[in-house]
Amino acid sequence: MIIKFARIDDRLIHGQVATVWSKQADAERIIVVSQEVFNNDIRKKLLKQAAPAGMKVNVVDVKKAVAVYNNPKYADTTVFYLFTNPEEVLELVKSGVPLKSINIGGMRFEEGKTQITKAVSVTKEDIAAFKELDKLGIELDLRVLADDAKKDLLKLIDQKVKE
Repeated sequence: MIIKFARIDDRLIHGQVATVWSKQADAERIIVVSQEVFNNDIRKKLLKQAAPAGMKVNVVDVKKAVAVYNNPKYADTTVFYLFTNPEEVLELVKSGVPLKSINIGGMRFEEGKTQITKAVSVTKEDIAAFKELDKLGIELDLRVLADDAKKDLLKLIDQKVKE
């Protein structure tokens, strides 16, 4: 499997992802890796309908994503991974899927989260996962839009979160 792009965006497939990020990824398939969405048949169906024309969409949990990644049948398939949270990114990486970079685009604010930027809010668990991904050498690419300047996620977390 050839990983072209990986992004955390809890809205998953929406206008920016369908029109900009999917073109930038230049992949033949979007793989949504989310236990929550995998268990929700309505959301799965809606995501498949929202996909850019000609692009296949699969919704899987981490275990299935790892199995598919390791299946020789998909060795030449190009993919764009979409996640809703960094914990599942970390689980995928620890299971042997070699991500080099994760784009952080949208993590909505809700109770129990700290707002880091207009588009990104995090829990303590998110912060721990991001720090571990960083230690594993994965680039944390904080950009909502493709032409935004990259921001240093961990520096912003340190500025906003008082542990």
